[in-house]
Amino acid sequence: MKKTLSTEPFWQSQFPRPADLPLAQALPERVDVAIVGSGYTGLNAARVLAKSGASVSVIERETIGWGASSRNGGMATPGIKRPIDAIFAKYGETKGRAFWQASLDAIDLIEEIVRTERIDCDWRRDGHLYLAYKPAHFTAMLEKVAWYRDKLGHKVRAVAPAELPTEIGSRVFHGGLADDFSGSLQPAKYVYGLAKAAARCGVGLHESTDVHRIERRSNAFELETSAGPLAAKEVLIATNGYTDRLVPALKPRVVPVGSYIIVTEPLSRDLQKELIPTGRVFNDSKNFLNYFRLTPDGRMLWGGRNDLSTDLDLERSADILRAQLIHTFPQLEGVPLTHSWTGKLGITFDLMPHIGRMDGVHYAFGYGGHGLSIATYLGTEVGKLLTGEISTSLFSEIPHPTMFFYRNEPWFLPLAARYYRLLDRIG
Repeated sequence: MKKTLSTEPFWQSQFPRPADLPLAQALPERVDVAIVGSGYTGLNAARVLAKSGASVSVIERETIGWGASSRNGGMATPGIKRPIDAIFAKYGETKGRAFWQASLDAIDLIEEIVRTERIDCDWRRDGHLYLAYKPAHFTAMLEKVAWYRDKLGHKVRAVAPAELPTEIGSRVFHGGLADDFSGSLQPAKYVYGLAKAAARCGVGLHESTDVHRIERRSNAFELETSAGPLAAKEVLIATNGYTDRLVPALKPRVVPVGSYIIVTEPLSRDLQKELIPTGRVFNDSKNFLNYFRLTPDGRMLWGGRNDLSTDLDLERSADILRAQLIHTFPQLEGVPLTHSWTGKLGITFDLMPHIGRMDGVHYAFGYGGHGLSIATYLGTEVGKLLTGEISTSLFSEIPHPTMFFYRNEPWFLPLAARYYRLLDRIG
């Protein structure tokens, strides 16, 4: 008899929204800063702002942390979506090194927040392995080892094909790059821990509240919400891949892309050790990449982009991802899946995260699959910008490009999906 496959995100199923999450009783008449979106960006910005003495309301259409912040793979790895050598070519070595360092600082920042706020979220620093899907990919990785050392002062280690059995119980890859800097956690525990930390600082958390309109006044903003009006000196949009046309100028600046994940039943300790003996997290070198890890309770989590859409049927998604999983780990043939879910990540046209301001409204988004660390970092940065603690950020200094052909619906994603699949076949 086939077991029912849950379409609830596994992390939330394992750790539901805490009943004692301190929600605000009612929307206030006015605040210093209104934040739309209750994920890593919004909560970290709120925490910084409230600690500086600002009054802050975080407004969430669904429940706290409902979006990608409780749906992602829970992996924090160095870098951002745009490859670091392309960042060097575009912005020069000085800025390139600064962007790289920011990505490292972002991972350390998670560790600092988890420690100082005492968030029990299974945070670990076991590193990650970037796996070569084709032999030519490993040849390119070998060249990167010295480049990372000389240009970035960052140590990565090449893992030759013959050494892979010490890292992973699979025969389908052709080597990899090991980086010990990376970490992992349980995303739902982290986002709920952030929410509690923000509330302790005085942040008002408002669930099931839809913002219908934002109007700019002479010296403030008026937000029309399903819970009534709210006046705010400043507004921050922190919705990343869930950004809609609330502020019409923001929609063309970020493209929603679907990421899909499955998890198995818990595996025996012996099988866990056979598949992932080091406890690392993994991603591969395909354009349509896969990422995977063991969950803290010993399940195999397997994720991927599938077809870039945000609305693929979750049973169909599970079939696609399961085939990839069994191809990589034949040992898991016959192991039942328990959950299949999806979340939206936000990608910009230059593949860079951005902090900016449009029509007077602040925003921070565009994490491209690195949201666990980079959203934590940019949320903190934009909080510091609004308090005046810092006067600028790397991520606010670069242009934020748009394309004339995208204003509302990302009609071009199926074309992009076919293109990247072709590259994976021939590259």
